[in-house]
Amino acid sequence: MKPLHRHLVNTSRKVLCTAALAASLTTAAVATTPSTADAGESEPSPDSPQATDRGDARLDLPAPVADPQVPPTTTAPGGASGIPGTALDAYKRAELSVAAALPGCKLPWQLLAGIGRVESVHASGYGLKPDGSTDKPIRGPRLDGNGFAEVRDTDQGEWDADTSYDRAVGPMQFIPSTWKKWGADGNGDSKRDPNNIYDAALGAGLYLCAGDRDLSDPAALDRAILSYNNSREYVNTVLGYMKQYKDGGVSEIPNPPVGNYPTPPVTGTLPTPTPPRQPVTRPTPNPTPAPSKPATPTTPAKPTTPPAEPSKPTTPTTPTTPTTPTTPTTPTTPPAATLAKVELVGASGITAEAGSAFTAAPKVKALLSDGKPAKNQVVVFVVGDDTTGATRFGTSDSLVVRTDDQGIAAAPGLKAGLKAGAFTLRATAYGSVNEYTVTFKGTVTAAPVVLARKGTEQLDVVVGKSLTGVELFATAAGQPVAGLKTTAGLVEKDEAGKWQPVKPEAAAKGPYFKGGKDGAEKLTVIEPAATGADGKLVLPELFTAPETLPGTYHLRILTAEGVALVLEVKVTAAPAPQA
Repeated sequence: MKPLHRHLVNTSRKVLCTAALAASLTTAAVATTPSTADAGESEPSPDSPQATDRGDARLDLPAPVADPQVPPTTTAPGGASGIPGTALDAYKRAELSVAAALPGCKLPWQLLAGIGRVESVHASGYGLKPDGSTDKPIRGPRLDGNGFAEVRDTDQGEWDADTSYDRAVGPMQFIPSTWKKWGADGNGDSKRDPNNIYDAALGAGLYLCAGDRDLSDPAALDRAILSYNNSREYVNTVLGYMKQYKDGGVSEIPNPPVGNYPTPPVTGTLPTPTPPRQPVTRPTPNPTPAPSKPATPTTPAKPTTPPAEPSKPTTPTTPTTPTTPTTPTTPTTPPAATLAKVELVGASGITAEAGSAFTAAPKVKALLSDGKPAKNQVVVFVVGDDTTGATRFGTSDSLVVRTDDQGIAAAPGLKAGLKAGAFTLRATAYGSVNEYTVTFKGTVTAAPVVLARKGTEQLDVVVGKSLTGVELFATAAGQPVAGLKTTAGLVEKDEAGKWQPVKPEAAAKGPYFKGGKDGAEKLTVIEPAATGADGKLVLPELFTAPETLPGTYHLRILTAEGVALVLEVKVTAAPAPQA
């Protein structure tokens, strides 16, 4: 297996084409790689520091609060669990970043959500912010061996504020030594912070996928969760939430306010997954009340007259068969329109010259289920599959924008990479359940080579002397072009004003290059050495002979693509000898 950090450098920045970025984000944010060289080399085992008995992050927090749930008016069919929007975004983004770097792992975001639910209730109540940070640090109990495993300090208190013993930190509860190896930057801010849910979710995904695990295999999934916390009860609880999120649906809810800290768990047990909500069935009233049975009349021994017919029960004024009580009519509120479609606006192909800006901003349109434009909808544009040498929005390969009143989102500021190639630009919008993506095919054409001479002084040579040290530079899109081959030759203009190689009679009286064995040949055309890594080209020495006629000559440097630079060379007569 490749070292994970190297693999992620090459691949993870190509994703997030379908990563659900938080609706409140307004700047680009992408998953990046851990910088640790050995991260991902081996599969963590149940005896890793991360898997020790480390307690629960909520044990030292006050004030219980209910598990976040979908408001009754927005509960999805079959029941659904609410996850704060930023946390849900972080889990989905981590899934897709890991999928690009380690496609064989098949990490589901619901697994990360299950762990996040058990460890910190998705950072609820800690003041979860749209950028993934929290107002209140999330720290587990001190691992000093008193009721938990003993783990001596490994981070000098950098993350857990404890210089004697370690404490698990952040919404995914990383042991500091584990974070040192597996820490990742999940929100593109060039930091790896276990207290940030974007970073923590990506780090957890990489940790769970280590060792070429395939998490679609139940046995590998079991080992992965055990390596995160070596407890069968923990595994069962995480799997329970994972299944709930997969089967019962998930709805995004606002980030809970700071101060409503999660419920401390019952001592010795972990939370039990909340079952999907079931509709309440009210008992139906008995449709026909049974009438009282009339008393049996006393029969006389010898009736002289027939007994009188028993009187019939008095007919009630209400209907004999009561109907089901009528529920007061409540005005029916139509369901809110949801995101249903994203479509291209204009052509799906975009083209620019290497190193230049794309003149037309790629655009998409988001539509709701009622056919109306989706206003203020977050759309994520991400560059992927890039062979152009970094096509970017400024310095980032992603951009988050919002749609206007017409449902249109445009992605300005896209600049082509420095070499010819291709890339894809994916625009993705996210509904409460589904995500919608359209793809642009990007093409970057080669930028023309520019040849320029270093210096501006006149190129002069005296008859009988030589011209040396003429330096040229080849660039394209402002960058040096290495390995460029050229020809340098003396030229003159024809009747049409076009440059042509000098005629033999003119060549015999003009400057020349030396060639052949021992430089015995006089050449008017020569092939200089190719440009170096800095794009520099040094012209060969140009000679004059005593018979060279003074005058103005022209030296053309020409590339195979037809790019030419013509230099003017003045040959002056040698000074007359003094008497």
